[in-house]
Amino acid sequence: MRSVIRGVGSALPKRVMTNDDMSKVVDTSHEWIVERTGIHARHIAGEGETTRTLAVAAAKDALAAAGMAADEIDLVIVATSTPDQTFPATATSVQADLGIHHGMAFDVQAVCSGFVYALTTADALLKAAQGKAALVIGSETFSRILDWTDRGTCVLFGDGAGAFVLTAEENPGDRGILACKLHSDGRYNDKLYVDGGPSTTKTVGHLRMEGKEVFKHAVVNIASVMQEVLNDAKLPASAIDWFVPHQANRRILEGTARKLGISEDKIVLTLDRHGNTSAASIPLAFDVAVKDGRIRKGDLVLMEAMGGGFTWGAVLARL
Repeated sequence: MRSVIRGVGSALPKRVMTNDDMSKVVDTSHEWIVERTGIHARHIAGEGETTRTLAVAAAKDALAAAGMAADEIDLVIVATSTPDQTFPATATSVQADLGIHHGMAFDVQAVCSGFVYALTTADALLKAAQGKAALVIGSETFSRILDWTDRGTCVLFGDGAGAFVLTAEENPGDRGILACKLHSDGRYNDKLYVDGGPSTTKTVGHLRMEGKEVFKHAVVNIASVMQEVLNDAKLPASAIDWFVPHQANRRILEGTARKLGISEDKIVLTLDRHGNTSAASIPLAFDVAVKDGRIRKGDLVLMEAMGGGFTWGAVLARL
């Protein structure tokens, strides 16, 4: 039994905020942002656009790509750090909006690693016969937890959503999720966090980050977990057709690719136009590459992410 990716989809807010637009909000410039991050623009959620609405739109797009109806889905997992409400889970609202009245729905919170955590969870549940089909969604509205006076963080993030439809299939050949690996180390909580919460400040809070510390750990941790999934699948890095990383920082992406000997032309990069969309970044980038014809059926794709906590992980799959 293996979880096969049947369809992918994505959704973005209407408003595009360029670096020049950003320079009118905070003391920065297009050149400063591009040099340090590789970001040129990002999408920002407007009135009526929420984590829930973006997730629903991405889910519908993925279902259409899979040629499946919503009522065929048994499991909905939404990876997000910016839910519409403290509770219930955004996934249950998405489930209701899609007209699904059976199965289960819940959120996964692992910050930027959320999608690989959710994908790994869905894979395990499908293999355990807890359902036949799953919607795995990464959806974020990070613009709502940013400190717009802190140019070290507010320039980095954008809003968006991406979704996978997975189905449990027996003997799918070499297709499907081949290996998953997750890690965390809570000692680094204060390197990337939000300074608020219901139980502490009774507020939502704002994102805070020690950029240099995050960068230092990211390249080492990500390269290590990428090698782990390749080892589990007994495949060399040279077998990878596409590398779809969490879209955090261009230097991190290129640095981790070099460590494994993955050529730059195999990296799916959407950071320049979307910024860091946290848990949404991997499925969003994956969908872009499917729609423009780069990722095709049969391609071997390596996905990875690292987020606050620290959490990190990787998934290797053949489309």
